[in-house]
Amino acid sequence: MLNAEDIAKFSRAIPFWASLLLIPMAWTSAAWGGWWIALLPVATWYLFSIIDAFEGLYTENADPNIPDENLYWYRLITIIWAPVQFATIFGVLIYVTWSGHLGWVEEWALFAALGVLSGTVGINYSHELMHQKPKIERWIADILLAMVLYSHFRSEHLLVHHRYVATPKDPVTARYNEGFHRYFPRVLWTCPQSAFKAEAAMLARKKKPWTDLSNPFWRYWALQLGFLVLAFAIAGVWGIFLFLVQAFWAIFQLELVNYVEHYGLTRKHLGEGKYEHVLPRHSWNSAHRASNWLLINLQRHSDHHYKPDRRFPLLQTYDDIDAPQLPFGYPVMTMMALFPPVWRRFMNPKVRAWRAKYYPEIEDWSAYRDATNPLPR
Repeated sequence: MLNAEDIAKFSRAIPFWASLLLIPMAWTSAAWGGWWIALLPVATWYLFSIIDAFEGLYTENADPNIPDENLYWYRLITIIWAPVQFATIFGVLIYVTWSGHLGWVEEWALFAALGVLSGTVGINYSHELMHQKPKIERWIADILLAMVLYSHFRSEHLLVHHRYVATPKDPVTARYNEGFHRYFPRVLWTCPQSAFKAEAAMLARKKKPWTDLSNPFWRYWALQLGFLVLAFAIAGVWGIFLFLVQAFWAIFQLELVNYVEHYGLTRKHLGEGKYEHVLPRHSWNSAHRASNWLLINLQRHSDHHYKPDRRFPLLQTYDDIDAPQLPFGYPVMTMMALFPPVWRRFMNPKVRAWRAKYYPEIEDWSAYRDATNPLPR
């Protein structure tokens, strides 16, 4: 039985369980087809943005020293999501391919919509879990990433992004003036390589070859192959195709967010390949309430880079004195990023203002690698 204190803790965590509302939308889309398939993208891209407009900003900070045992209801949603997502993706795959009630175009669109679900929620939850110490949570993160065939993201994020963020050595930091449609193929090509090299380098320091079974890439490949085999067992080659469609759009969602998070922000180069420490100013932040419910405070991104293993309900927000602020939540900003001329017209003046505010002593920014000027190594 829950006591009054447990009920109070649960009630405070309820807004972050909003992602579960997307599950009946997924099944409604599968059952009805047609325009109902738009439910998931409309909800994630537009509905939460509309709620943001009414709910406004949430700028309060929780006590960062709250112990894990008091965060049970927050942690639970990230832990249960893996089986929920698994049942949804493969349950829908069984339902639509065995029933045959949808046309092939509808099935393609449906699994693209499911990719919005697994990208917006699943990858985001895996990001939360991969930073935690309990092994079970890191395993769940691997399972979620394997469900979208992007397992290397864990290695790339932990070993490359957090170390080199806001420098040219970080493939995920979007360069000033770099449009998303140039950024996306670049990260698809470079991130798996940088992740593999980072893991191989760690093994080399232990005097082990990359083929050693402790290399997590063996686990990544095994999990991904397992999901592909399952998709084939359900619906043959068409099942694999639909699963790949889902995975592609999930990855697309992830990289859209990655593009927004650090666009044009660069740590000061100190010479000889060294950079200043990561500061709150090196991430774009958004305090919009509803989109932070959906994204479990991912938009409090500066504090995440300051304390990567800090659980999401304890992430701190910053004002515009310490960190650059986005005028809208990530859903609106990622939609804007799809149109590079609009994005540059809107964001480039903000990047230039950021440069003038934090680094007035730097006159020549061509050395900090925009879309055309590489930074000297």
